[in-house]
Amino acid sequence: MWLLWLVTIGWAFSFSLIGEFLSGQVDNFISVLIRTGLALLVFLPLLRPAGVPAKTLGALAGIGAIQIGLTYLFLFHAFDYLSVPEILLFTIFTPLYVTLVDECILGRRRLPWLWWAAAGLAVGGAAIIRYGEVSSNPWTGFFLIQCANLSFAAGQVFYKRLKLGTATSQARAFAFFFLGATAISAAAALAFADWTRIPVNTVQWSILLWLGIGASGLGYLGWNLGARMVNTGQLAVMNNMLIPTGILVNVLIWSRDADLLRLAFGGAIILVSVWLAGRSQELRPKPT
Repeated sequence: MWLLWLVTIGWAFSFSLIGEFLSGQVDNFISVLIRTGLALLVFLPLLRPAGVPAKTLGALAGIGAIQIGLTYLFLFHAFDYLSVPEILLFTIFTPLYVTLVDECILGRRRLPWLWWAAAGLAVGGAAIIRYGEVSSNPWTGFFLIQCANLSFAAGQVFYKRLKLGTATSQARAFAFFFLGATAISAAAALAFADWTRIPVNTVQWSILLWLGIGASGLGYLGWNLGARMVNTGQLAVMNNMLIPTGILVNVLIWSRDADLLRLAFGGAIILVSVWLAGRSQELRPKPT
């Protein structure tokens, strides 16, 4: 569980840096391509695929393509239809998708009701923090965001269930995760990026280096390693812990305005959901 908390804190600072120094200045598709490419370069020297079945390596690349590539492809296109507050509001449903994927798509059944309750509480707590007015016709954007949520959730659960051995063996194969992510990111950048909005100064490149090596490289490895150490309910609710953590970083570091009462109340509910998810022992996977 500690790995998920550590990565959550790191990602909260990363989103803050993106909002302050990259958003609106560097094209999002180019930013993701640089980040995944840097992360791939980090893990290539560690690559030791001997002994890992080719099918497993291919699955790992596919998971990276889904968890990063497809997620951002859907997310960035949603900006054409939604405002930033609407996007933040519609991303709160990921805990439900994590639970749903684990139960339905992977052939699990009879998940503990506490996991579903915890996921629902996490969504409710995030909704309290993020709730705001939406446009009169948000459905196209809402659909795109749910596709992004589902892609990110599916990537986590697929990785959790993939047989990869020890943490060391996972790190030695993790280059394939970013190989898949970089392939999708490169295709998306070639198709949709505005190449006039590339990083142009030291600050932007420094932040992208941190995002590529730290937040993306070590962050996704840490998150996916952590996903294998907790039950599905805990993994689900931790997806929404980034919301109050990110807002808190913005308040403390950048002195941004926030409704602190809503933040405290919604954050407390998400914390309760984390506690609740840990009350039930994980069921063994059962084939349908």
